[in-house]
Amino acid sequence: MAAAPVWSVDPRTGKQREQVAVEATAQEVDSVVRAAHATREALADRAVRAAFLRAAADRLEAAKDQLVEVADAETALGPVRLTGELARTCYQLRAFAGIVDEGAFLDVVINHPDDTATPPVPDLRRYKVPLGVVAVYSASNFPFAFSVAGGDTASALAAGCPVVVKAHPDHPALSELVAHVLRAAAAEHGIDQAVVGLVHGFEAGVELIKHPLVAAAGFTGSIRGGRALFDAAAARPVPIPFHGELGSLNPVLVTEAAAAERAEAIGAGLAGSMTLGVGQFCVKPGLVLVPSGAAGDGLLKSLTDAVSDTEAGVLLDHRMRDNFIAGVAERAELPDVESPVTPGAGGEHTVSAGFLTVPAEKLASEGAYDLLLEECFGPVTVVARYESEDEAKAVLSRLPGNLTATVQLSEEEAAGQGRGAELLAELTPLAGRVLVNGWPTGVAVAPAQHHGGPYPATTSTSTSVGGTAIERWLRPVVYQNAPEALLPPELRDDNPLGLPRRFNNNLER
Repeated sequence: MAAAPVWSVDPRTGKQREQVAVEATAQEVDSVVRAAHATREALADRAVRAAFLRAAADRLEAAKDQLVEVADAETALGPVRLTGELARTCYQLRAFAGIVDEGAFLDVVINHPDDTATPPVPDLRRYKVPLGVVAVYSASNFPFAFSVAGGDTASALAAGCPVVVKAHPDHPALSELVAHVLRAAAAEHGIDQAVVGLVHGFEAGVELIKHPLVAAAGFTGSIRGGRALFDAAAARPVPIPFHGELGSLNPVLVTEAAAAERAEAIGAGLAGSMTLGVGQFCVKPGLVLVPSGAAGDGLLKSLTDAVSDTEAGVLLDHRMRDNFIAGVAERAELPDVESPVTPGAGGEHTVSAGFLTVPAEKLASEGAYDLLLEECFGPVTVVARYESEDEAKAVLSRLPGNLTATVQLSEEEAAGQGRGAELLAELTPLAGRVLVNGWPTGVAVAPAQHHGGPYPATTSTSTSVGGTAIERWLRPVVYQNAPEALLPPELRDDNPLGLPRRFNNNLER
């Protein structure tokens, strides 16, 4: 594999800015993975790795101005958005440090022998151990929160797993800079800097998923790219877990009562959600079911006014811009599809927001209109006008898995009158997060959060956001009849580490 230069590119002009690195060869990928694998023992001490995570957050904050400047030059996401995303990333690192300190993620369970049980129970002691080196594939649209120092990396390190990150080609200079910060934080606590590896290049990403010392992988990106890596992970001589976030339509259902009650507010809220970040959020609402009639007309008027006032924006790279322009044009050419506000090219390097409308009946059965049920990355959504509840339900029944599903209810419906609970039940099989009277853009980093969903939203049932994301990188192991002197401290009767655990069927905190 010949090494090729890796360039930083300005998305506002499409011009190369500077050479950042070269694409990693197969031999270099092997070297990086093996070096990461050798750091596992340094992460075994929970106190050390919690301190490492906090130091990483501190150092990222200290380098904020430089990081945001480099990120904006490569992504055009703007200093305000990027400053907020960096703050979220630092919060996430500290949150996982707290989880490491608490220790509940180890899921310690101890059963003493019980000869009276049927069958008899031997001495059993169970907890979770780290899998090993985790391959992390960075996302384009979140250069901090889903990249080198993002949730996959933070949760893997918290679990005690070294990481090797495949940098995203849209922000290679930022990737190098963030990796440098993380490595400095590792060195501060006596951890070999190889604990955070970084490689560039498409072929390097393929070599990474195949490496025998890579024990699991996390991915955020397209269905096509994610599925190829997922299949490669499964085809290995020893298959590994692949936690991929691939694509999501994020449907919204607006009831007739809700549209009649607050059409203007729903239309304005939808416009804000679908155009946020130039439509480059993984939870952007891409399909909205709106009732026909006067109430729905009012919602569309509000949506039209708000989207018409949205300025053209820059997408993350010109490939995405070309795909967006071609995608909306192909959809707009379908019979009975209208464009109240036409999405497409803005200036030479920008795109304009817009939305399409279609009768919902066109989506209720298989055919050419299935294109409208596929994610289109960028500031566009499809509004399907339904004539009856059965028609809306027929469309929902055809949708693939999603990260989110949203229902807009009237005040009475939200209070339990009407079909509110029934609609919630219908949406639940479609997504990992179900919203009522809100908008899906904005994924809070919180213990109860779930960012995942049925395929193709994700390839597993796990979450990539929130405290339980750490579970992806652990496996349970049980010791049977092991002498106390041989047990790890986490599993000893006297609980020297003060861990929360279930001891002889009693929950101890």
